[in-house]
Amino acid sequence: LSDNPAFRQRFETEAKMISQLSHPHICALYDVGNQDGVEYLVMEFLEGETLTDRIAKGPLPLEMVLRYGIEISDALEKAHRQGIVHRDLKPGNVMLTKSGIKLVDFGLAKVALPAPGSVVSSHSVLPTQAEVGLTAQGTFLGTFQYMAPEQLEGGEADGRTDIFALGLLLFEMTTGQKAFSGKTEAAVMVAIMHNEPPSVSSAKPMTPPALDRVVKTCLAKDPNDRFQTAHDVKLQLQWIAEGGSGAGVAAPVAARRKSRERLAWALVPLAALAASAATVLVIRLRSEPPRVILSSLLPPEKSSFSFEFGPMALSPDGRRVAFVATSSGINMLWVQPLSGVSAQPLAGTEGASNPFWSPDSRFLGFFANRKLKKIEASGGAPQTLADASLGRGGSWNREGVILFVPNSREVVHRVSASGGEASPVTKLDAGASELSHRWPVFLPDGRRFLYLAQNSLGAGEKNGIYAASLDGGERKLLFNANTNVAYTPPGHLLFYRERTLLARAFDPKSLRFTEEAFPVAEDVQYFATFAQAVFAASDQGLLAYQTGVSGGRTQLTWLDRAGKPAGTVGAPGHLATPRMSNDGRRVAVRILDPQAVGDIWIYDLERNTRTRFTFDPSDDFGPLWSHDDSRVVFSSARKSPGDIYQRDSAGTAKEEPLLSSNAFEMALDWSPDGRVLLFQVDDPRTKNQMDLWTYSAADGKATPFLQSAFNEILGRFSPDGRWIAYVSNESGKEEVYVVPFPGPGGKWQISTAGGRAPLWTRGGREIIYQAPGDEIMAVEVRAAPTFQAGIPKALFKTHLRPPPGGQFDVTPDGERFLVNLRPAEEISDPVTLVQNWAEERKRR
Repeated sequence: LSDNPAFRQRFETEAKMISQLSHPHICALYDVGNQDGVEYLVMEFLEGETLTDRIAKGPLPLEMVLRYGIEISDALEKAHRQGIVHRDLKPGNVMLTKSGIKLVDFGLAKVALPAPGSVVSSHSVLPTQAEVGLTAQGTFLGTFQYMAPEQLEGGEADGRTDIFALGLLLFEMTTGQKAFSGKTEAAVMVAIMHNEPPSVSSAKPMTPPALDRVVKTCLAKDPNDRFQTAHDVKLQLQWIAEGGSGAGVAAPVAARRKSRERLAWALVPLAALAASAATVLVIRLRSEPPRVILSSLLPPEKSSFSFEFGPMALSPDGRRVAFVATSSGINMLWVQPLSGVSAQPLAGTEGASNPFWSPDSRFLGFFANRKLKKIEASGGAPQTLADASLGRGGSWNREGVILFVPNSREVVHRVSASGGEASPVTKLDAGASELSHRWPVFLPDGRRFLYLAQNSLGAGEKNGIYAASLDGGERKLLFNANTNVAYTPPGHLLFYRERTLLARAFDPKSLRFTEEAFPVAEDVQYFATFAQAVFAASDQGLLAYQTGVSGGRTQLTWLDRAGKPAGTVGAPGHLATPRMSNDGRRVAVRILDPQAVGDIWIYDLERNTRTRFTFDPSDDFGPLWSHDDSRVVFSSARKSPGDIYQRDSAGTAKEEPLLSSNAFEMALDWSPDGRVLLFQVDDPRTKNQMDLWTYSAADGKATPFLQSAFNEILGRFSPDGRWIAYVSNESGKEEVYVVPFPGPGGKWQISTAGGRAPLWTRGGREIIYQAPGDEIMAVEVRAAPTFQAGIPKALFKTHLRPPPGGQFDVTPDGERFLVNLRPAEEISDPVTLVQNWAEERKRR
């Protein structure tokens, strides 16, 4: 560039032209110049993720597709009006920030002199990053996967070229797939130039036909057949968002009907939802049926939704939504009025999970600190109602009876809303090998209720939704499923199956279904470990759900003792519980599929490769290396909640069962000599909580090591095998303790303000653990002449994947940490709110 004064002058002139593009959705260019022969740019600093990163998580919800599409169109319109064409519009050049999208890289990142025969649009300005070094005749400017046919043919590029790329972005956001694909670059180019893309609705059946038509028009081969301006595209997308013809009607439904009834979808403020709930009677008296109103709910500022602690809960009057959100590593209840007022945290609900409302919408029930509690939704002091060590759902009737499940291996219990003695109202069916009942929901009469009965945490033919009564009598199987369920008046059951939220007309008096199930939403988030999908419904026709894969995308990252990044392992993904081999050459990790079911994979750190280790369709979790790295032990929900298996680490032999029972078992650590396996057990046949057991490799016998009325979990052997560090909640909150092995002996508390996931380092002279707020702590210890522990010292704060425990590992010398990191500024998928969601079904 410096050797070509004419082109350098053009760079400066046109860069300054782009600096005039003042628009909220275009990354600002503040200055351009030359310092000692080096061209430089001063640009706006952006925090967020690229659209590429977001699409990798899965298809975007409809409201996000429309919002981002409108914002991109608006930005392109501004640029085109000033004679500037982007020419390299692609997901990697779209940043998602808290204030909306930002278009970046208007051909300014790098510049090279065009070769003879290459095309430079009279409307465009400068080559993009992909153009550096392109000097051969006939080369292309831009990223070929997102080029329009005329670009690939060497023709002129104008604003309609960007519109073609915009169509590709809309297709990819909606479906999670590329519109044109091929095994080679040439095959992709041929597809773009000659093949018609599949319809959006063929990949995403519930796509509004109007959006399908917008995408098809954007992707027309002939520029004259496309929308002629970005303004036109923006108007079309706004029209769909405001209820354009058939906007909310799924394409298969529209195809079956001779005429499409109108369904209005509107992106509206939350206040409109509250108004709709408050005036539902007035609306129904009108000749026109109620509108379907679509909106979004974002997490509170500087916090994130934490639906691994239970889905949101909609108040029966439809005016408020309660949810668990995490801020600075602390999860607690928040209440968001749908009148537009900001969400408020409820003090005293730290550690809350699985909220549910009282029938008058005044109180919230929830679980925290091993108790079932209630609190006024406007705030106040929580009141303890009953013991509940690991609550699995609650429901509250108008007679002041609360149904709840106190433990993950328990049955449904009842207790007064004023507190008192709790008593069981269901019984496990031993003949069906049932392990737990969970997620109770009262039906309108306040006597009968529904619940999920499980015979495994993964999938089983006898898992199902049952109806039972407070008055006793035989229960009734309604259908087989492994999910929570919601009843919504005047008569629908909502439930999850294969990534889809389904609804089915249901008579709560006869306990019979009156119609076949139909889809309501796709790609709904689901936690297979809990058999719980993220959705809720109110009595006033309001539906809430969140899409995506549970846990979010994370990146295995090396950190030093100060918390500074020192490299990464593999690509971002839905990762959990990394475990390094003892020689430090490999890492075993759990990777979740879209159904939130995990498999074990192994990373080779020296060769930078990744190999799948387990292939069973059931959930596999908790990988652990043997003392000599020759085997990998893991837990699986194949036959029970968590049996323990082992396989040679090279993956050449079949998996072998190591421990099997009706209890939940998870391997934790091998003794240094490989003779003893430490594992934790959650057994529904006992009244104990989770306990620590040992397995002898010599005789195959399992023996209790630590048992009490509290949890003992996440144990680790010291490097010399003489001590075990573990976590217990005996004090009312989780703390790290050390006891001698094999015992007996004393007990020493290591953490002082809460702790999880202890690890030994530095030859047993230090214990690392995770404190609340994702703070990594270190404690110096010594064993002679007696065991002593120093004062915990904070090393660094980080952003670990939830839930806490097992999301990091450390090298033996304690100098490097392999951490499963969440993005520091992760943009959460919003909660989708749909008022009058069942109205569209009435039109079919």
